[in-house]
Amino acid sequence: MTTARLPLFPLNAVLFPGLVLPLNVFEERYRAMMRELLAIDEDEPRRFVVVAIRDGRETAPTATGMPGTIAAAAPVERGPADGFGPDPIQNFHRVGCVADAAKIRERADGSFEVLATGTTRVRLLSVDANGPFLTAEVEDLPENPEDQDGDDSTAEEAGALAEGVLRAFRGYQKRLAGANERSLTTGADLPDDPSVVSYLVAAAAVLDVPAKQRLLQAPDTATRLREELALLRKETAVIRHLPSLPAIDLTRAPTHPN
Repeated sequence: MTTARLPLFPLNAVLFPGLVLPLNVFEERYRAMMRELLAIDEDEPRRFVVVAIRDGRETAPTATGMPGTIAAAAPVERGPADGFGPDPIQNFHRVGCVADAAKIRERADGSFEVLATGTTRVRLLSVDANGPFLTAEVEDLPENPEDQDGDDSTAEEAGALAEGVLRAFRGYQKRLAGANERSLTTGADLPDDPSVVSYLVAAAAVLDVPAKQRLLQAPDTATRLREELALLRKETAVIRHLPSLPAIDLTRAPTHPN
């Protein structure tokens, strides 16, 4: 498998391929990461790896999302592994997602506004803290390795599962957002690719980080779709018996994984 060494951005969130990740970067170790990415020619991909934190925590005001008004914050001086223990890789989930930063804008105070998109899944092989920020050696994690053998039956199964997941997701959305809300999966919004469906639903469903992580690291699209179908049916049944619905608007929420 192809391996690479890339900057590592741990978050209390899961990024999926094809999904957008907006970031506000305040902490100095991640500012250093963004400065290095900006040094890459703009015609080349500016890639880093997003990995979900298993233990530990984000220890400074770096956050997802781009609020309209941002208070100035002084850089926080922390070591690259601060908050993640003596062996950082033990505190991260081993499967993450490569992010391609299409937009990196430095503000007057030295913080950064970043807009990245998830591209491919990777597996962490090692983490290096000998630098201004964490880096990781990663290997590509193919989405559907069985497709390389020309297994048409697997693709057909994934397609059928995707249709079932979209139907279940419609019902799930309506239970959460109200029957009059426009569904994310109606009409022209329907994706055709089962892998795209699996990642879209995984990102949009209201699930905790461990559940989203299990979906990210599913060995193939069909397995992920089967797990999603079971989850959606379970969650919809639970919501049906709640005395009131949570105030969640999936149809207009930003398309980042938080």
